[in-house]
Amino acid sequence: MSAQIPEVRSTEQLREKWMKPEVVSGSEILLRSLLLEGVECVFGYPGGAVLYIYDALYGFTDFKHLLTRHEQGAIHAADGYARATGKVGVCIATSGPGATNTVTGIATAFMDSVPLVVITGNVVSSLIGTDAFQEADITGITMPITKHSYLVRHVEDLPRIIHEAFHIANTGRKGPVLIDIPKDVSANKTLFEPVQSLQLRGYNPTVVPNRLQLDKLAAAIKDAERPVIIAGGGVVYSGGHEQLFEFVNKTEIPITTTLLGLGAFPSGHELWMGMPGMHGTYTANQSIQNADLLINIGSRFDDRVTGKLDGFAPYAKIVHIDIDPAEIGKNVKADIPIVGDVKTVLEMLNPLVSRTDKADAWRTKIQQLKTEKPLRYKDSDSVLKPQWVIEMLNETTGGEAIVTTDVGQHQMWVAQYYKFSQPRSFITSGGLGTMGFGFPSAIGAQMGHPERLVISINGDGGMQMCAQELAICAINNIPVKVVVINNQVLGMVRQWQELIYEHRYSHINLEGSPDFVKLAEAYGVKGLRAENKEEAKRAWQEALDTPGPVLVEFVVSREENVYPMVTQGSTIDQMLMGDSE
Repeated sequence: MSAQIPEVRSTEQLREKWMKPEVVSGSEILLRSLLLEGVECVFGYPGGAVLYIYDALYGFTDFKHLLTRHEQGAIHAADGYARATGKVGVCIATSGPGATNTVTGIATAFMDSVPLVVITGNVVSSLIGTDAFQEADITGITMPITKHSYLVRHVEDLPRIIHEAFHIANTGRKGPVLIDIPKDVSANKTLFEPVQSLQLRGYNPTVVPNRLQLDKLAAAIKDAERPVIIAGGGVVYSGGHEQLFEFVNKTEIPITTTLLGLGAFPSGHELWMGMPGMHGTYTANQSIQNADLLINIGSRFDDRVTGKLDGFAPYAKIVHIDIDPAEIGKNVKADIPIVGDVKTVLEMLNPLVSRTDKADAWRTKIQQLKTEKPLRYKDSDSVLKPQWVIEMLNETTGGEAIVTTDVGQHQMWVAQYYKFSQPRSFITSGGLGTMGFGFPSAIGAQMGHPERLVISINGDGGMQMCAQELAICAINNIPVKVVVINNQVLGMVRQWQELIYEHRYSHINLEGSPDFVKLAEAYGVKGLRAENKEEAKRAWQEALDTPGPVLVEFVVSREENVYPMVTQGSTIDQMLMGDSE
């Protein structure tokens, strides 16, 4: 049995049922407006300031509301839903602590350009600014981490504001928008009429690129002898993966995909080099450092990709394609800047490019590096290695699952050893690195894709930050398969303390508690444990064969490190290779 999402009615059906002009409350206007925006599922947690909204939700069945066990769980679930579907994720929280509990999730979505509409309640309008019970200036608190925010002063403005919020969240560089609704506004009544028009002065994202810049890029590709493509999350968010595939096949330029770009290009392709950066492949990093043309498509030159900036891609002419002009030149100077939607840019660029024979020797060199320096680790028949676990998950699912991760070593091992072939199949916190994100984001992804296998891979640290959401998997029979890679330690912190802080292991021991199997069972979820390969195979197969949610704890080697690794302050070709050195 899979998670159940109500059938989404067409806009015409919704208008017929709900959208007749009539006098209704602000809370009812909110629900009707969400329906008009195509919302299927809302994640939330009630409280005093949103009680009128939840009263309107009583008996409401036109979209599903999932009651999480913490507001952070709600916003991470909305985030996972948005990443998996490409639609806007929606969550609701009450005022004060309810609203502030969403802040980490808002920052997570903002850093990774994820479209969310976050609805918070506030105290009644007359009490705003008086430090009333459960009052917090959530619009002020979140100003640096939202794309836009609204404090609704008049109920008559709600239909327009909601329509604008969805448009802003899901256009241009996508991101979270916050709508703060005082309690009296949600209670007040007015004539509701659907809003269809948009008048957003000053907001006009550039979608179509400058044609002269495309011609410059086409000429640069023709002349390049050592070209490389870096593809990032912007390819996924724009829906440009098919255009990227065509671009690579036409030009035959070797390609590397960032952490958030994984799945934007099929990992089985002969021109794919893996992930670049701090824990990237030897081939990807060496190719960037020796390229004479570096084409960045929808990636923001994050420091985990570039390493030491003044030694990054020292021989390359830099091309940067991005929807957000503020990103171009921010970290790495662009020789050919191209502002525009990635999908649109590639659609216009593909007719202008072709394969260049000048790069034949370069392609041969890339294949040689891939053969000589693959990802590797020392396997064991006595100790369960985390890399082996990820490889097993990949083999048993054919790389076809939606995989979410938390943050840390397991996140990097998934990026290295799980082979993604589809966009929106890898969901992880990239820019903010938010522990506690992995599991609730899987719940959101499963609600968006009830027909697909969703695997949530977590460390034993991050799993404890939102473990309470096991309750909603059990109660709603949401069939997420939860994997805990348990090395009894904060693994990535331990790795840094070993390699950089001279084995001074400070406050990282997670050994002894909890028993994850018992924890899962306490919530009503089947729990399984494996400590060797045979147990791992049996437990995972049982998880796959079991309808509904299952948690599988894999007890792995404590001392295992993620390699390759580039330490901070080094260039990305200065790599620690670990056991393969």
